[in-house]
This record gives sequence, structure tokens and C-alpha cells, in this order.
Amino acid sequence: MTVAKKWWVQMWAWNDQAKAMMKAILTLNVLAMSTAARSTADLSKEEKTKYANSKEPHDRSTSYTKPQLIGLLLGPILFLLIKLLVSPADMSATAVTVLAIVAWVATWWVTEAMPIPITSLLPLLLFPLLGVMETGVVSANYGDPLIFLFAGSFMIALSMEKWNLHKRIALSIISFVGTNPNMLILGFMVATAFLSMFISNTATTMMMVPISLAVAKHVADSLKGKTEVDTTPGKFPFGTALMLGTAYAATIGGFGSLVGAPANIILAATVKSLYDVEITFARWFLFGLPMVAILIPLIWLYLTKIAFPMKLQSMPGGREIVKKELVGLGKMSYEEKVILTVFTLTGVAWITRSFILNKFIPGLDDTLIALIAGILLFAIPAKNKDGNILDWDTILKLPWGILWLFGGGLALAAGIMESGLDQWIGGQLTGFGNIPLFVTIALIVGTITIMTEFTSNTATATMVYPIVAVAATTLGTDSIILMVAANMGATFAYMFPVAAPPNAIVFGTGYVKMSTMALTGVWLNLFSIVFSVIIAYFYVPIIFGHLM
Repeated sequence: MTVAKKWWVQMWAWNDQAKAMMKAILTLNVLAMSTAARSTADLSKEEKTKYANSKEPHDRSTSYTKPQLIGLLLGPILFLLIKLLVSPADMSATAVTVLAIVAWVATWWVTEAMPIPITSLLPLLLFPLLGVMETGVVSANYGDPLIFLFAGSFMIALSMEKWNLHKRIALSIISFVGTNPNMLILGFMVATAFLSMFISNTATTMMMVPISLAVAKHVADSLKGKTEVDTTPGKFPFGTALMLGTAYAATIGGFGSLVGAPANIILAATVKSLYDVEITFARWFLFGLPMVAILIPLIWLYLTKIAFPMKLQSMPGGREIVKKELVGLGKMSYEEKVILTVFTLTGVAWITRSFILNKFIPGLDDTLIALIAGILLFAIPAKNKDGNILDWDTILKLPWGILWLFGGGLALAAGIMESGLDQWIGGQLTGFGNIPLFVTIALIVGTITIMTEFTSNTATATMVYPIVAVAATTLGTDSIILMVAANMGATFAYMFPVAAPPNAIVFGTGYVKMSTMALTGVWLNLFSIVFSVIIAYFYVPIIFGHLM
């Protein structure tokens, strides 16, 4: 019983990672968010035992919230209703079964009735039992190569966090920009976006927010004698713009590389699964990096010139705090130099692999490059501490629950294709064949952006990619174009804390009111929808159009 209880606690810990700090919206506490996301792998044996046997509210082994309880019952009920009552003449029995399973999984994902990693295993259980696919075929989706690409990139990211290299990179960028308030915000945004391309946007934001808070509080203290500036948290323009800029930059930066955000990896994996077409790191980087380079300055200008304009030309003490933090790190250690070297070589290999390295090593792909880098960090001994640069205790912090979510989404996509459900959905869309592509893209981006404001963007992307792919085939459009448009809709959501983990984290600082985030975000959402439609219509075909 004790073993089962500990296992259940671990599942909820992974669930907290996959849900990306949503409970921070209720607690409004950055430290609480860090605790909620912390895997039980970080705890000692005594702490794990205490955690598992605790009767405090975090012990969720015996109780459900009302939404969870509703979702727990609603999922199987929807499954049975669809299975027993839905029987269109042109839909096969297997397709009905898959549709029922999709409804069950989606309900549990949205309501968090069960830990998200456990819900993601439902296709592995139900598809073989109900005759949709064999166990070996379903389980192959949970070992997709792109899942290991994500795992390998996370090994590099975790080693950077372990030795504080990520903090040194961020502080170096920020200290370079000066004391002008607007430039200081730009420095934070550039540093956050850069790190978020290679480290999860949640981890990046969690690292940057304490630095942002220190700068905002110091600047507020230095301006207390000036009545023309209200430095109260939530009313201080600099503090609000700094927090929102950090959050938005983390989201945008994650879009810049294939490994920067789960939605990107899921897109590449879905395209590979459905069409056997590879979206390489280099190709996505060619697409994503210009988006980051365009969006960061535009959103910075909006925050500093329109939403939160500041009259002050110099912020006293802001740069000094950053320099003090940087000095506190000391000289770059041997371990940091090794990680930076491996990280740089990995990036170069990802970018040059398709047109240089494959000429010499035909079997090399992005996943192997990431795994080679991770294994290399395991093999190289550290000088300043016992052990190697990367160790197993550090790897236990890897978000295994998100990897299971990837697998579950790919399994659902495979089931939809195998059962013929995709063909049935496509048949229902034939009446929309005369809609211009521009309008189709706008409808997809707008709808998914609205959905993402209220649900997890990763879960939303996982659910909509197969449907969008079917719609594209039916409408005679390149599937990758509409799927990338869907990815942009699922990524660029700025209005509410639940829309993205970085939003929730900065909301918990007290410097950003809900009304302020909503009012600021609604204009950014409208801009992003227009921007995404233009990019999807004109630029995406240039980068991805010839793959199919």
C-alpha cells in the first residue's frame, strides 16, 4: 500500500509539471509555484515518506475537487454515450470507438480528473482492448524519436541549470543594455527569449522572475520620494512592463526552436507520424528565429511606448543589481565552460546536420545529436564537485509526464488515422471547400487562440493537430501550413494566466493585475492573430511548402 501511495504521489508530481504551474493562479505565490513543480525526485527518502503519508491538502490520493470529480465521471459517460448512441451511416464502428476514446481523454486532460501522465496512457490501454490497434503498434508512439529529442535537449538544459550557466548568460545580456528603463526591459526580454529557445519557458521564467523582482523593487525604493511615479505593485508601470515583458518573451522564445516548446515537438512528431515527413531542427530554426526577432522588438515597443510609457530616462540602481548578481557568480567555472562548449557544438550540429553532417554520417539525425550531447555530459567528470557534470539525480527532474503526454497525443493521432475517423471528419468538411485559404487560416488561428486562453496550450495543440491535418487534406490545402498556423494560435496567447505558464508565474508576483493582463493581452492577441495569418499565408509555404 505504501509503494502504491508513493507511486500515486509521483504521478501527481509529474502532473504538476505537465500542467505548468496552473495552481499558481490560485495561490499567487512564486515560491509556491516552484514547490508545486518540484518533482519528488528532489526529496530525501525521509521527505518522500512524510510527503506520501501526509494528510495535508496536497495529499490528493483520497480526494477530488468538484471539477475533478465531474470530469472523472463525465469522461467515461461521454465514452459510453458516443459508443452506444453515435452511429452515422458512413462511420465505421472502429471510428466511433476512437471518437469515444478521444472524448474521454480530452475530458480528463481538461478537468485534470486524473494526473495528466496517467490520462495520456489511456490510448495504450483502450486501443488494444477495443480492437483499434495492437499494443505494440500503440506503444511505438510513446517511443517516438522526437520524444527522445526533447529528452536529450532537456539534459543539456538541466546541466546548464545545475551549474548556473543559464543565469550567467541572462545576467550578461541584461548588464550589457544600460540603465535606461526601456532598454533594461528589452535586455530582460532578449535574455529570456534566448534562454527559452533551449530551456522550457516555465523554467526560464522561474529563473528570471526573481531577478526581475529584485530590479523592480530596488527601482521602486529609489523613486519613493518622487510623487509623480506610483511605485505600488500593480500600479508601477516599469514593474508591470518588466514582468509582462519577461513572460511574453519566454513564450515567444519557446517558439524559436524545435525544442523550445512542447507544442513544436508535438507538431513535428505528428507530421512525421501522419506523413513520414521530417521537420528538422534547422528548418524550424530558419522559420522560428525570424519570428522571435520580429516579435520581441514589436512587443517591447508596445509595452514601453503604448501600454506602459515611462517618462524617466534612467533607473537608478537597476544595472548595479544585475552586476552584483553577476559578480556573485564568480568567474566562469570549468563545468560551465564544458557545458557551453557542448551546447554550442550541439546547436551547430543541429543547424548544419541536414546539408553538411549527413554527407559524412547519413544516419545522423537531430535526436541522435541531442542524445550524444546528453551522454557526453554524463561522461565528463566535474572538477569542483564530486561526480560528473550531469548525474542521474539531476535527470530525475526531467518532465517525464510531458513525454507521456507527447506519446498519448501521437497515439490518438495514429488511432484517428487507422480507424478512418480522419476520413469521416474530412467528409463533413467538404462543404467548406470554397472558403479562401486566407479565411481558413484566420478561423483556425482565431479559434485555437481563444481555446488556449482557457486551456493548456500543450494539450490544445495535441488535440487539434490531427483534426487540422484532416481538414487541410479535405480542403485541398498543404496540411503542414494549417498545422503550423494552429501551432501559432496555440502559442501566442497573452490575456490570462492560464494561457501559458509564464503568464501565471508573473501574475503571482503582484505586479500584474488580472485586468491589466487582460487589457494588455487582448490587443496583443488581435495583433498576433493578424500576424500569424499573414505569416502562415505568405512565409510558411516558403519554408515548409515543398515538404509534402
